[in-house]
Amino acid sequence: MCGICGAAWTDLSRSIDDAHLHAMADRIVHRGPDDAGFYRDEHAALGFRRLSIVDLAGGHQPLSNEDGTVWVAFNGEIYNFQALRHRLEANGHTLRSSGDTEVLVHLYEDEGPGMFSLLRGMFALAIWDAPRRKLILGRDRLGQKPLIYRHDGSRISFASELKALLALPEHDVPRTLDPQSLDRYLTYGYVPHPATILQGIHKLPPAHFAVWHEGKLSLERYWNPDWNREVERPHSEDLERLQTLLPEAVAEQMVADVPLGAFLSGGVDSTIIVGLMQRASSRPVKTFSIGFDDPKFDETGFARLAAEHLGTDHYAFVIQPKAWETLPGLAWHFDEPFADSSALPTWYVAQETRREVTVALTGDAGDELFAGYDRYRAVAVAAMVDRLPEAARRFLSGPLARSVPASSQAKTKLRRVKRWLEAVGDPAQARYLRWVQMFDEPSRLSLYSEAFLDQLVNGCENPTESDPSSFLSRAFRAASDRDPVTQATIVDILTYLPGDLLCKVDITSMAHSLECRSPFLDHRVVELALELPINRKLRLREGRSKVLLKEAFAELLPPSIAKRPKMGFGVPLDRWFRGELKTELREVLLDPVALGRGLFRPEIVLRMIEEHTNGSRDYAYRLWTLLMLELWFRRHIDK
Repeated sequence: MCGICGAAWTDLSRSIDDAHLHAMADRIVHRGPDDAGFYRDEHAALGFRRLSIVDLAGGHQPLSNEDGTVWVAFNGEIYNFQALRHRLEANGHTLRSSGDTEVLVHLYEDEGPGMFSLLRGMFALAIWDAPRRKLILGRDRLGQKPLIYRHDGSRISFASELKALLALPEHDVPRTLDPQSLDRYLTYGYVPHPATILQGIHKLPPAHFAVWHEGKLSLERYWNPDWNREVERPHSEDLERLQTLLPEAVAEQMVADVPLGAFLSGGVDSTIIVGLMQRASSRPVKTFSIGFDDPKFDETGFARLAAEHLGTDHYAFVIQPKAWETLPGLAWHFDEPFADSSALPTWYVAQETRREVTVALTGDAGDELFAGYDRYRAVAVAAMVDRLPEAARRFLSGPLARSVPASSQAKTKLRRVKRWLEAVGDPAQARYLRWVQMFDEPSRLSLYSEAFLDQLVNGCENPTESDPSSFLSRAFRAASDRDPVTQATIVDILTYLPGDLLCKVDITSMAHSLECRSPFLDHRVVELALELPINRKLRLREGRSKVLLKEAFAELLPPSIAKRPKMGFGVPLDRWFRGELKTELREVLLDPVALGRGLFRPEIVLRMIEEHTNGSRDYAYRLWTLLMLELWFRRHIDK
């Protein structure tokens, strides 16, 4: 696992000098503390930071083909590189190293950009084809590894993280806030691809490659399964396929020349992954969990139960509210404002895990692939309500919803019921947006100052993209023929998974030089899950979720874990903001510098803080969203 950066240019006066190239690499040293490497010629420069995982002695980058005409800087792991080596050697190539990086330059020589469809793994890479003066950027199918770029005609610059691009002079990379991106951030809690929080800087979307040549940039999607495809197979055949593919993915992802372990939350997904690791290992797997002193948020008991059942070497840790001290560092590493509060426990579990191992497997994406989130049940019930007469639906979302008292506490049944009732009268897409968003549109519009509203309306370069819901709309259209629950899972795979979950794990783990791998994201496993009918995942009347997954690996799951409800990986923000962190919250959000940015109406911010801290309303997640935005400003803009 590594960090990459670099640039290519047509105008020689816009070349990046060595000092700036090294500064870019220095900004991402946490992604690769073991080694650094650089390449430059008249029209391009590549930088590299290495975290040694495989081929410890021979993995130096950037790396070239035999005659030094094709160069690669690569972040990630190619799990099928051995099979690709055999293919290349059969075609007459001679490979000098034993790792996966050299495979890429020779595969490009044979296949060009068609190489990406042959790769199985997680990656972000840059290939410089010197004779053709062509730069190729590529990112893995699901978006595990990040790649940021700025293209301004005569030059394209790129990096694993935005902070590396910001090492370049401001006249080359302006720090101009994108109003639409801020609006999307307050909607989703992250800035959806392909935008970033800054104008003119973009994320390469998952499953895409980009080709820059003679100052022109083109993007192409190389993996786009038929999201509407559903295959009716015998139950036993689906079961056998899953029992074959997932263990294969786990075994491939356990390949490393450094110590390896796993995150273990005590949920179904991580327990299955650890169980499959334990099957493939000759000694106890090291496992790691994190918890809180609030039982509504603490899973360490279930993690301990899973560890005992599987026979792992288990480590558990508890987070205290003093974690506030971590937030400035968290904001610096994320580069963009990021409002998923589970980044905090993920940060700590990565920190503690790195003390023992260099690679950790996770259960990420199990919920999206096999319908594990509670909101999928809500979607299923709402779809049944949609068949009721309109008057009945209006009653549920109107008088009945208003009769349910608002809860000032997070994670209560009453709160979930009220949210469901309030949304049940909406169309399916608007309903789902309501369930996943941080601030709804009326709340955002009441929060924004007149000056920022003017920027939002008049500063939009593409009016068709001005509505934040368009990001979700595209994903809904991709799976328009599927049942409502499957459609919701696919929407999450295309939006929430790369934008939030995988970003969170990548940034927090790489901040501690820890590589995380997720076997559920093997694209063969993903494609199998996409084809399954919904009754292989969710059986609402029986109260069962992840049906096929639990059946396939039943012996790995203690009954109490197989049957337990989904807890999630949250933080007790509501209690912290009313107690231990109340003073800090006010000091940051009501600071004159924060209020002086002119983005928000001070009286609305103050009212939210007052109503939350006095216990009359629960604004914990909205306040966290504003808090992380302000900390981002302080770490990246206020300099």
